[in-house]
Amino acid sequence: MTKQGMVVPVPEAAVAVPPNSAPLFQYPPPRAAPGVAVRKKCLQMGAGAGRIGGWVESMRASSPTHAKAAAALAAGVEEERYAAWMVKHPSALAMFDQLVAASKGKQIVVFLDYDGTLSPIVDDPDAAYMSDTMRRAVRSVAKHFPTAIVSGRCRDKVFEFVKLAELYYAGSHGMDIKGPAKGSRHTKVPIHSNLCPCILSGHPKILISLCLSYVCGSQAKGGGVLFQPASQFLPMIEQVHDSLVEKTKCIPGAKVENNKFCVSVHFRCVDEKSWITLADMVKSVLKDYPKLKLTQGRMVFEVRPTIKWDKGKALEFLLESLGYADCTDVLPVYIGDDRTDEDAFKVLRKRGQGVGILVSKHPKDTCASYSLQEPAEVMEFLLRLVEWERLSKARPKW
Repeated sequence: MTKQGMVVPVPEAAVAVPPNSAPLFQYPPPRAAPGVAVRKKCLQMGAGAGRIGGWVESMRASSPTHAKAAAALAAGVEEERYAAWMVKHPSALAMFDQLVAASKGKQIVVFLDYDGTLSPIVDDPDAAYMSDTMRRAVRSVAKHFPTAIVSGRCRDKVFEFVKLAELYYAGSHGMDIKGPAKGSRHTKVPIHSNLCPCILSGHPKILISLCLSYVCGSQAKGGGVLFQPASQFLPMIEQVHDSLVEKTKCIPGAKVENNKFCVSVHFRCVDEKSWITLADMVKSVLKDYPKLKLTQGRMVFEVRPTIKWDKGKALEFLLESLGYADCTDVLPVYIGDDRTDEDAFKVLRKRGQGVGILVSKHPKDTCASYSLQEPAEVMEFLLRLVEWERLSKARPKW
C-alpha cells in the first residue's frame, strides 16, 4: 500500500529495449559483466590495483567524453538507447501536468543539486557560476515553496555561488546544513547538533529525532538550522586534503578541493591514461585513515567520513525539521544529476512519496522517475512550477 502523493513511474514493462543494444551508461557500481564482479559503492582501502582499475573503468562508462557521445549519436546507437530510456524516465516538462496534479492538497518542498543542475558542468569547479536568470528562478521558487540546495560542495562555497539567503543549504553531501536567514518565510526552529559516530550508526528515524532534539552549543547565526554531524572529522579532512594536494601535483589537470567535511579530487581535465595512477595516489593517502571512505561522483573522487549520512539522510532531516516527516500532505521534489543524488531518489521511492528528477542527456541507471536534459530545462521546470502555483492561488475557491 503506497502513501498518498506518490508519483507513479512509467512501468518498466512498457519499455521495448532494442535487441543487441549496448548497455546504458551506468552509475557505479556497474552491473555484473562477464568476468567482472559487481563492485561496492565505496572503495575498500585494502583493495588492490585491479579493483581500482575496474572502478575507474566504470567511471568511463558513467561519464562518457563528448567525442564518444558524439560518435555514439552518429552511429544511431545512443539515440536508440536514449529513446528507450525516456519511456521509463519521461521528461518532467512533458509530464508537468501529471506531476502537479499529484501535489493537490499537498505542500511541495523543492530540493536542488547545484553542479550540473543549477549550473553547467565546467572544467574548473571554481568557475561553476549559475546564471542570473537561474538565480531569479530559484528565488521565485523559494517564495512559494520551502527550497534547499543539496550539494557535495562546501556549504559556504555553494552560498557564494547562489547568494540567496532564503534557502536551506546542505553542503558536503548533507553533512553541513543551515536554514534560511531569520525572518524568511520557511524558517523553522534553530538547531545546532554535533553528534558522535556511535549515534550516527543508529536507526535513521531514531537518528533524525535525536538530531532534532539534541541541541549543543550556540544557535546558528540569523536563526537558521545548523547541523554538522561530522565535526570531529574536520582535522582529519584537513590532513588528507593537504596530503592529496601534495601527492597529486605531478598529475596534470588534477584538482583537489576542500569541501570542509569531504575532499573532492576532480579529474575532468586529467588524461584518461593517468586515471588509474591518480586513483592509486588517493588510495595510498587514505590507507592510514580507516575512518574515511572513497566514493565516486561525476568525474570526481570523493573522500568522506564513514558515518551513515548522505544526501538522502539530508533530505529526511530537512523534511523532519519542516514538520513533514511522516505526513501524507507533502510532495518532495528532488532534482539532481550525480550518482550521489541517487541516495535522495532512493529515499523518495522508499517513502512512496515524491518526485525524483535526474538531469542527464544520456541514459543512466537511476532511481529517479523523471528526467530533464540540462540546467536550461531545470530552469524552465522551476519557472513553470512557480507560474502554476501563482495561477492556482489566483483561481476562485468554490
